[in-house]
Amino acid sequence: MKILIVDDSSLSRRILTKIISGENRQIIEAKDGLSAIEIFSIEKPDLVFLDLNMPDIPGLEVLKSIKELDPNSKVIIATADLQEITKKLALESGASYFINKPFNENEIQNLITSIEKGG
Repeated sequence: MKILIVDDSSLSRRILTKIISGENRQIIEAKDGLSAIEIFSIEKPDLVFLDLNMPDIPGLEVLKSIKELDPNSKVIIATADLQEITKKLALESGASYFINKPFNENEIQNLITSIEKGG
């Protein structure tokens, strides 16, 4: 499984990589929205972890671009934003799941396992 992690925080990318690294998992990183869209179009990852608050292109805009490139893409929003309206907007924009920072390792592992099994 090829997984793209999009976050302007190198610490968040490192933590997430540590949590999700495993057998048969290839991790690709993007530090901003523009490179995320470029990498997505070239690499066609099976799963994307996407932060919402980034300096160049907001995460929701990145999500819309990814969904235009591949309407069936699996995108997990990974954000520190706890507002219900943010979660609602992300899910309405095509996000598959919504998780909050700080990351819960078990929640992330369960999500990925479910996705790998076709969920």
